Amino acid sequence: MISAKIGHALDPVFLKIYSLFFKNKVINPNVFTIAGMVFAIISSFCIAFGFLLFGAIFLLVSGFFDLMDGALARNTGNVTIFGAFLDSVLDRYSDLSIMFGLFIFFAMQGDILYAILTFFASIGIAIIPYAKARAEASSIQCNTGILERPERLIILFIGLLFNLLPYVVIILAVLTHATVIQRILFIKKSTDP
Repeated sequence: MISAKIGHALDPVFLKIYSLFFKNKVINPNVFTIAGMVFAIISSFCIAFGFLLFGAIFLLVSGFFDLMDGALARNTGNVTIFGAFLDSVLDRYSDLSIMFGLFIFFAMQGDILYAILTFFASIGIAIIPYAKARAEASSIQCNTGILERPERLIILFIGLLFNLLPYVVIILAVLTHATVIQRILFIKKSTDP
């Protein structure tokens, strides 16, 4: 939803930030892609051990690098098939490592219900991009759904910042699977004769 509405409108902002730090240096966008995953993994460790504010900060940094890589690639003529592939794969590692951090957080507190809900939400988070990839393999654009990656990251960030993780896990457990169902119905409608 957010991606469809905003698109690449924030690219100039990210390029300004990039030029502040790197002046005339050209850095391969894949470096930012990898940095985004590294900060997501750091965030997941912070979450797992209950340092939620630090988890939120590192999640924000991870998201920043995730947006920076695309903006840089588009505006320096470095858009490649490999770059898009790497970005997509490392986004899955980032998403699922954050969810694993949440799972550990709840498990260490002995809160088995929320640990199970976190696992259930993780399944939805993994299937959302898989459904899109399968649709695109059949030449069908599938950007539909209530809870794409930007929305999930915003919800997680708010949950970490304000210590609302039980609510966040419930929202993710419901809305990720609702998004998968939306995509299934969209593909069904798109392929009906």
